[in-house]
Amino acid sequence: MLAKLNKHVDLKSQKGVTIIEYALLGALIAAALVASLTTLKTDIAGLFTTIGGSL
Repeated sequence: MLAKLNKHVDLKSQKGVTIIEYALLGALIAAALVASLTTLKTDIAGLFTTIGGSL
């Protein structure tokens, strides 16, 4: 019974850990992007207003 279980469960596999690490890294990058764009929102809006006014 234990041999059958060991066939299906590989405790030394790092595949799941790698997927979680990539997911956390992606979430961190997304959060940084949202924070930076939120901060720059007013500056970008002002820039487009200036450009639109000069046209």
